[in-house]
Amino acid sequence: MTKRRTAIDEIKWVTLQRLQYIELMAFYAGLITRSDVARAFAISDAAATKDLKLYSELAPDNLIYKHSVFGFVPSDSFEEVVADLSPASALPIFESNFIISNSQNMNDSIFGIPAFSLTLPSRLPKKNVLSQITRSICNKRKLKVSYHSLTEKEQPSKRIIEPHSLVNTGFRWHVRAYSEETFDFRDFVLSRFANAKCLNDAAESNELYDDDWVEIISLELAPHPKLDKEKQKSLLIDYSSNSKNLINIKVRRSLIGYLLQQLSVDTTADHSLNPNKYQLIVVNRGEIEPFASWAFD
Repeated sequence: MTKRRTAIDEIKWVTLQRLQYIELMAFYAGLITRSDVARAFAISDAAATKDLKLYSELAPDNLIYKHSVFGFVPSDSFEEVVADLSPASALPIFESNFIISNSQNMNDSIFGIPAFSLTLPSRLPKKNVLSQITRSICNKRKLKVSYHSLTEKEQPSKRIIEPHSLVNTGFRWHVRAYSEETFDFRDFVLSRFANAKCLNDAAESNELYDDDWVEIISLELAPHPKLDKEKQKSLLIDYSSNSKNLINIKVRRSLIGYLLQQLSVDTTADHSLNPNKYQLIVVNRGEIEPFASWAFD
């Protein structure tokens, strides 16, 4: 292991990024091909082949070549070697669609601009569970899961779902999926999966069948009427309001409730919440509420 670590430490940083991409793709997508590497980094097929060969030398037991897909799939003994495969590191990479997951000196800002974020309690699954979910998404397969639902007494319950997208609401990660049990599309919180197994059965649905995912709706917000005029004016500037003094946000119908939560919007009919905490109200409530009734009081 020390010999391998020494070899990795001697690899140029730009090359290491490509190796990390190979490892992330193999584990979470369940397949890595030469064309994947070449397309992601805008390099030649020959250079991509060289990277795959180098990775195989560093981790000879991780990848198995599969002729039917002209690429490599992860072995049963797959172990992380060059990348951090924890969900805490992998999910932000998927969200930002940015490959770099590490830098040579994480203690120093590479831009010289100190920036910090609020640390929230971790609500993430085990990486082996996440990898089955992401492989199911990538390969459009059914997913057999054990899931802890807040509405069911049996814990965890067994079900078959067909996931199509990961979502970060700002408070948690969930997967949008079709549920064969309830015959509809639902949000399943990643941290509530006790187990998951990507099946060989092809999914019969996809995001195009998910009306609340496909349809984009306009959310109209306004400053809370109980705020004084100066605070209302500041909020309109803060949120870049339109000519009608409304804050207009385009959002998927399935994500409306989460957006209302994130913005701390007063969703009561009589605007009875503390305006200093809930500074915005919904203007087009009648249009919005049917798609996010759980978020309205």
